[in-house]
Amino acid sequence: MACNGDCSNCNSKEKAAEDCRLKSTMQNIKHKIVVMSGKGGVGKSTVAVNLAVSLAMAGNSVGLLDVDIHGPSIPQMLKLGNCGVMMENDMILPQEIGSLKVVSLGFMFDDPDGAIIWRGPMKIGVIKQFLSDVAWGELDYLVIDSPPGTGDEPLTVCQLLDGDKKAVIVTTPQQVAANDVAKSLNFCQQLEFPVLGLVENMSGFVCPDCGKVVNIFAEGAGEKLAAKYGVELLAKIPLDPVICQGGDEGTPFSQRFAKSVPGKAFEAMVQKYF
Repeated sequence: MACNGDCSNCNSKEKAAEDCRLKSTMQNIKHKIVVMSGKGGVGKSTVAVNLAVSLAMAGNSVGLLDVDIHGPSIPQMLKLGNCGVMMENDMILPQEIGSLKVVSLGFMFDDPDGAIIWRGPMKIGVIKQFLSDVAWGELDYLVIDSPPGTGDEPLTVCQLLDGDKKAVIVTTPQQVAANDVAKSLNFCQQLEFPVLGLVENMSGFVCPDCGKVVNIFAEGAGEKLAAKYGVELLAKIPLDPVICQGGDEGTPFSQRFAKSVPGKAFEAMVQKYF
C-alpha cells in the first residue's frame, strides 16, 4: 500500500517489526549476563572474555557481544582483529571460535587506532541491531561486555533484554574504585535489573617465582560492597603475568593457563554460580 504521507504509521510498523525481531532472537538465549562497572580500567573486558570462554569450556553454547563502542578490545583479546562482518538473510553472522560466537564493532574498522565519534542515538541503534539482527541461534549464555559508566550503552542493553538476565559487576580492591563501582549497583537497583554478584579483579598479585599472592593494593573493597548491597562476591581474581600475556596474544588465560591461580578462580566461579 502506498504511503499516505502520515509517516507515524510507517514508523510504528517499523518499530513493531524491530521489536518482534528482538523478541524472537532473545527467546533463543537462555541466560543473558551483562558485565559492567562504574569504573574504567578494572579489567571488565578481561572478565567478560574469560567468563565467556570458561562457560564454553564447561560445555555451554555461548555468545560474546562487545558493546564497548569507543574502545572495543574483544577482537584483540581473542585474536580476531578487524575480520569484517558477514551477512546472511539480512542477519549478521558472528565470528565463531569453537562453541563461542563473537560480535564486536571492532570487526568493522580497518584502523584499530581510529576514534569512533558517535552520539547517543547512533550507539543505541547499533546496540539494538547487535541484539536483534545477529544470527546467535540457540545459546545457553550471552555475555555482554559494556563500557564503563552508567550511560547510553549499558542503559540500552539493560532496557532491551528480557527473560533471564543478570549483571556481573567488576571492581578492584581499592576504595576509590569501589566508590565508582557502587554507582553501577545503584544503576541496577533503579532499573530493577538483577545482579548476580561482584568480581573483585586485581585482588593481589601472584609472584611468578614463588606463587605467593601479595596484596599490592588495598584489601576488602569487594567484600564491603557485596555486604552493603546484599550481593554475592563471585570471585577474587589476582593479578598474574599470564593474564596480560593471554590478553595481548589473543589466548584467554582461562583456557591457555587453566591451572593458574586466576584460571582456577574462574573455573570455581563458573561451577558455583552458573
